[in-house]
Amino acid sequence: MDDLLSAATDNMPYRPLADRMRPTTLAEFFGQQHMLAEGGALRQAIEAGSLHSMVFWGPPGTGKTTLAKIIAHSTNAAFLSISAVLSGVKDIRSAIDQAKQYRAEGRSTILFVDEVHRFNKSQQDAFLPYIEDGTIYFVGATTENPSFELNNALLSRVKTYVLKSLPVAEIKLLLQRALQHENGLAKENIVIEDAELEALANIVDGDARRALNFLEIAADLAEPVDGKRLITRSVVEDVSAHSLRRFDKGGDLFYEQISALHKSVRGSNPDASLYWFARMIDGGCDPLYIARRVVRMASEDIGNADPRGLQIALDAWNTYERLGSPEGELAIAQAIVYLASTAKSNAVYIAWHEAMADARRSGSMEVPLHIRNAPTGLMKDMGYGKDYRYAHDEEGAFAAGETYFPDEMGERVYYQPVERGLELKIREKLDRLRELNQKSRKQR
Repeated sequence: MDDLLSAATDNMPYRPLADRMRPTTLAEFFGQQHMLAEGGALRQAIEAGSLHSMVFWGPPGTGKTTLAKIIAHSTNAAFLSISAVLSGVKDIRSAIDQAKQYRAEGRSTILFVDEVHRFNKSQQDAFLPYIEDGTIYFVGATTENPSFELNNALLSRVKTYVLKSLPVAEIKLLLQRALQHENGLAKENIVIEDAELEALANIVDGDARRALNFLEIAADLAEPVDGKRLITRSVVEDVSAHSLRRFDKGGDLFYEQISALHKSVRGSNPDASLYWFARMIDGGCDPLYIARRVVRMASEDIGNADPRGLQIALDAWNTYERLGSPEGELAIAQAIVYLASTAKSNAVYIAWHEAMADARRSGSMEVPLHIRNAPTGLMKDMGYGKDYRYAHDEEGAFAAGETYFPDEMGERVYYQPVERGLELKIREKLDRLRELNQKSRKQR
């Protein structure tokens, strides 16, 4: 009999530790206390069996699929699952047909759509009538911002819940539970010191599934010691040696981190700027992308308050192209620290956008005759260049009172230098020249 049981166990399909440890009740669920604490709206709805359509938005490994299954189990609803990566309209129709059958039997259906942001507009629209008539309770899961990736029509019919990465303390509890649970590694006699467990919890970036996968690999590599298997620091380092932080070029995390870097530079915090630069490099971001953004920062946020910033940013870009990684990254870091530490001005940025807005509004206003070029006799006869005052022949190389805008526009002032850095001197000069213009025009 024991041989038969052993054979049956040996023939059971392999299930990853993360799947074996998947919670089936809210009591077993880790994290998301902002949604699931006692008295929380979602918890109350689940406990009361009051279903509604929803979207779970959060990073990988935060419990989106698990939570959907728990809701179905807690409310005795049928659970159907499709993946937007692998499924099409045919699969949606098949799931809807099943849901209709359950409904005829008096049972509710939760249709879970993983990676819902990967469905196009028509595929997303296919759910709408069945959400509205109650055939399904729609539960979507996405790692991308729903306001950008989901149709307004679908968004208006669901409630969005934001899931957060698990803190290190909760990841440690999750790993300890897996080590002690009968469905986990309790039979493996695994030993791991708290420091190594902390290190393992730190490298997974708040991703519970990743944490359990790493623990399972570490358990396979554990060293036999006195009848037990010890997960040493070297084992943890081996497991995490090629593990990149969570970073998805083109995804929310990508834009959140580049935004954090840009705002830290603008906010004159070189230390935070370096941190976000390091985070992006650690996550696998192309340093050349960051170099291009640093050049943008030099123009947008430093401008003429310190024109050296733009050259330093360009030099960093050029240095990285010549040296590559990791040497070139130091040059980008140098540029970032310089830009964060120097005087700030967005005066050119504002002036450029105001000038562009005027150009779009004004249409094709003619260039005033006196500042047109006159390379031919005919053009001179037509008045091109007539009465133009050559600035270098004027006192101080400035033709006071001369105008350069289209006649219909009158004079405009876009550029307002700030009282910081080099722009302080530029402001003083422009103020003086504008006074000369006003005096000259009054005398005419």
